[in-house]
Amino acid sequence: MRPSRGITELLHRKLRQIGSLVDVEDTSMANTASLIHTNANKPNTVTIVAFSIFHIGAIAALFNFSWINLWVSLGIYWLTISWGIGMGYHRLLTHRGYKCPMWFERLVAILGAACLEGGPIFWVATHRVHHQKSDQPGDPHSPRDGAWWAHLIWMCVGDAKHSDTKGLSKYAPDLARDPFMVWLNNWHWLPLATIGVVLWFFGGFSMVLWGVFLRVTLGLHSTWLVNSATHLWGARRFETTDDSKNNWLVAILTFGEGWHNNHHAHPVSARHGLAWYEIDMTYIQLFLLSKLGIVRDLQVASVEGYIPVRKAA
Repeated sequence: MRPSRGITELLHRKLRQIGSLVDVEDTSMANTASLIHTNANKPNTVTIVAFSIFHIGAIAALFNFSWINLWVSLGIYWLTISWGIGMGYHRLLTHRGYKCPMWFERLVAILGAACLEGGPIFWVATHRVHHQKSDQPGDPHSPRDGAWWAHLIWMCVGDAKHSDTKGLSKYAPDLARDPFMVWLNNWHWLPLATIGVVLWFFGGFSMVLWGVFLRVTLGLHSTWLVNSATHLWGARRFETTDDSKNNWLVAILTFGEGWHNNHHAHPVSARHGLAWYEIDMTYIQLFLLSKLGIVRDLQVASVEGYIPVRKAA
C-alpha cells in the first residue's frame, strides 16, 4: 500500500528538520535527537520493511481464523502488553515504581522484548528522554511534530538504535550494569522468535499469524497510541508542562497505560488509574502480586497526589 502524499511529505520534512537538529550547538538537544535519529537524512529501511511484513501478516491472519488462534493470541497479548510493557519495561525498568525479585524483573523484561519494541535498554532510554523533553524540542515522539510522526514515522528514520547498547547506556546506566539486560538488548528479537517456533509446533502457520503477526501489530499500535493519541485527545486532571491526557480507549487497549496525564504528573507511581472509574488492570495485577509477596514497595499516587503539580514531569 502506497503511503498518502501528506504522510510522505511529513516524513521528508521531518528528515530535513532532524538532520539540522543533530548539528546544532546545543549538545543536550543534539544528543537527545541522536538517540533515535543518527544519520537522520534517510529512511530506516530495516524498520520500514519489518513493520510492513508484520502488517501484511496481520491481514493474512484474518483469513485464517479459528477460536483457538484467537484465544492464544489474546493470552499472549495480555502477557506481553500488560506484563511485558506496562508492568515490566514501563513501571518497573523505566520508573522503578515497585520492587521485585531478580527472576521477576527478568521475566517481565523478556515478555516486553516479545513485543517488537526493542530491547529493555533501548525502550527505557527512549522513554526517559520522552519524560525529560516531553512535547519539547528533543522529544523523540511528540504530536506537536505531527500525529503520524508521534505514532509511527519517528521510528522509520535514521539508523536503527535497538542494539546500540553502548550508546544508549547514558540514558539507562542502571540497566547497562546488568549483564542480562545488556544481553537481552542485543538479542531482543529472540523471545519473539521463540514464541513463533513454539506456536508453529503446536498450531502451525495459522497460529503463528495470529500469535505473532496480528498480536504484535495490534500491540504496536496500542502502545504507539500512548505516544500519539494520549497527547492529543482526552481529559487533563493535572496541569503538567506537556500535553499528556487521560484517554479511556487507550487505557483499555493497554491495560491502564492510557491514563497518561496521571502518569506524567506522577511518573514513579505504579498506579496510573487514580480514580475509581479509571480501570488500571496492570496495577490491579501488581496489587494482587504484592499480596502474594512477589512484588513489594508499590509507589501509589492518588487523585490529590503526593507530588506537587508544579514539579510534575
